[in-house]
Amino acid sequence: MIQSMTGYGKASAEIGNKKITVEVKSLNSKQLDLSTRISGLYREKDIEIRNELSQRLERGKIDFSLYVENTGTESVSQINQAIVEGYYQQIKDLSGRIGIPYPTEWYQVLLRLPDALKAEVQELDESEWVDIKKIINEAIEKLIAFRIQEGKSLENVFTQKIASISGLALDVDKYEVERIEKVKTRLRENLLAIGEKVDYDKNRFEQELIFYIEKLDVNEEKVRLKNHLKYFTETMQHEKSPGKKLGFIAQEIGREVNTLGSKSNHSEMQKLVVLMKDELEQIKEQVLNVL
Repeated sequence: MIQSMTGYGKASAEIGNKKITVEVKSLNSKQLDLSTRISGLYREKDIEIRNELSQRLERGKIDFSLYVENTGTESVSQINQAIVEGYYQQIKDLSGRIGIPYPTEWYQVLLRLPDALKAEVQELDESEWVDIKKIINEAIEKLIAFRIQEGKSLENVFTQKIASISGLALDVDKYEVERIEKVKTRLRENLLAIGEKVDYDKNRFEQELIFYIEKLDVNEEKVRLKNHLKYFTETMQHEKSPGKKLGFIAQEIGREVNTLGSKSNHSEMQKLVVLMKDELEQIKEQVLNVL
């Protein structure tokens, strides 16, 4: 069963006074290209998250996001009372000494002064992290399920295209005898046209004709093409993460189709080759999306 590299997974849950949301997106890429956006408190787990993603998702351009939304009334910042009281007393003393009025909005003035607010340093609770890992795992599972579903569509496309190329290759047989006879006839007619002016060895002509016909023979190409098509299907159905291998096999199929076209020397056969190339090109485009 093949998987697509394209996928999306999202999971969320409330833990205490927090709502944790995890999103994982994946697009096709030759290698693993991983980027993460993690809320500050959990950044120390970045390496652990990356290891999990690389083991589970293997390949692709992957974007991971972990968001935190506070649902409670607690604040991450508190008023630094000692410092604010010190500022208050200094301003009162300065106002009395130089004769300027007190501020009309004390809080606006005091809370803007340096260090009037202090941020509480939060530490990651390991028991909370266990719950968050479950959310991360759920998002990854949803992405994998998405990939599998897309992979089924890709497998159907490949099956149709491989069957089409196989059918077109069989149609080549209809023109084989006609093609060889046309080549022989054309060569003989050309020789007859110049036979009165140029003498030639008929035995040597027959030998050269046999050699020329052998060079036009496409049986080996058809056999190799059939084997490559069969190998593509077997690899798609039985191997895990076969994307790169399927790309290599598609290249080998292309070589045999190109050789078949260069040897065909027949308009109807060349039309079949063009149709095969069209089907193969669509396979190559879609193989880029296979994990």
